[in-house]
Amino acid sequence: MNNETVTLAHGAGGKQTSELIEKVFKAHFSNPEFTADDAAVLPKIDGRLAFTTDGFIVSPWEFNGGNIGKLSICGTVNDLSCMGAKPLYMTCGFVIEEGFKLDDLEKIAAAMEKTAKEVGVKIVAGDTKVAGKGQCDGVFITTTGVGVIRDGASTSGSNARPGDAVIVSGDVGRHGCTVLLARDDYGIDADVSSDCAPLWSTVESMLDVTDDIHVIRDATRGGVGTVLYEIAAQSDVGIALDQSAIPVDSAVKGVCGMLGLEPLYLACEGRLVIFAPADKADAIVAKLREGRYSQNAAVIGHVTEDNKGLVVLKTQIGTQTILPQPKGELLPRIC
Repeated sequence: MNNETVTLAHGAGGKQTSELIEKVFKAHFSNPEFTADDAAVLPKIDGRLAFTTDGFIVSPWEFNGGNIGKLSICGTVNDLSCMGAKPLYMTCGFVIEEGFKLDDLEKIAAAMEKTAKEVGVKIVAGDTKVAGKGQCDGVFITTTGVGVIRDGASTSGSNARPGDAVIVSGDVGRHGCTVLLARDDYGIDADVSSDCAPLWSTVESMLDVTDDIHVIRDATRGGVGTVLYEIAAQSDVGIALDQSAIPVDSAVKGVCGMLGLEPLYLACEGRLVIFAPADKADAIVAKLREGRYSQNAAVIGHVTEDNKGLVVLKTQIGTQTILPQPKGELLPRIC
C-alpha cells in the first residue's frame, strides 16, 4: 500500500469503504462466520455464556511487545477467560483518524489475526468509522466477545474467602512501564517489553488442575494493586501481601525507582490475579510455571478476616503498611 493513508472517503460507506474492508479486514479476519451482512449468524451454543466489551486507546499505538491490535484481542479474550469462559466469537469496531497510514492499519489487523488464531477465537463482524484529522489519536478499537463458561467454573471477584492464597501469574507492571518508555518523555533507555498476551490457555491449565478457584482477574488498568482493592471490596475481606514475594522485572524495578512509581499500580496485559484455597496454591503455581505466559507465577499473599476492604503490605524490612488506595489519575495513563 506504500504511503497511502486513510481518507474520509474510506468511512463514507462507498467504494473506498468496501475496498478498505476487502484489502485489510476481510483479508485478515475471514472465516466461515465472518459476515458482510448487518449481523453475524452464529451456530447454537450450549452452556452458560460470558459476554464482554472493551475499548482500546493506546498512545503510541505500537510498543515493544505488541500494538493496539494485539492488545484489543488480548483484552477481550482475557476478560472472558477470567470468568472461566472459552472465547468463541468477537466483533471489532474501528475509529481511524484521517491520514493514518494504511500499511500501519494492516499491521494492526495482522496482529489481531495472529492473536485470534492462537486462541481459536473468530472475528465475525465489525464496523469502521473515519474521524477527521485531530478528532482522535491514530486509531481506536472496540472489541466485544462471547464465550462459553466451563462447567464448574465460578470465578467472580465476590468469591474471595479468608485463608485463600493470592497468586499472580507472573512479574507485574511491565505493560505500563513499556508504554511509558515508548512515549520517550523521560529519556530513559531500559530493556522492557509488554507482557501483552492472550490467557485462555493459562486459565484452562489451572482449571484442569482444580475448578476450586475462587477468583480470577486480569490486572490491566491500575495494575495488581487496583485489582486487589476491587476484590477486597467485592468480597468484604482484607488482603495481606508479602512485598518480597511479588515478582518484578529488574528493569521495571529500576524505572519505577527513578520515577517514584509503584509497580503494583502499573498496568499488566498478560497477568492474572488468582484467589484459591491455600491447599490448592502449590499445584496451581506449579502448573502455571509450565505455561508460556506464566513462568514467574508466585504466591504473594493471603486473604484475612480483619482489615476488611484494605490491602496490607509486609515490607522487605519486615514492617507492615497499608498499600495506598488508588485514587485520581494513575500514572502512566495508558488509555
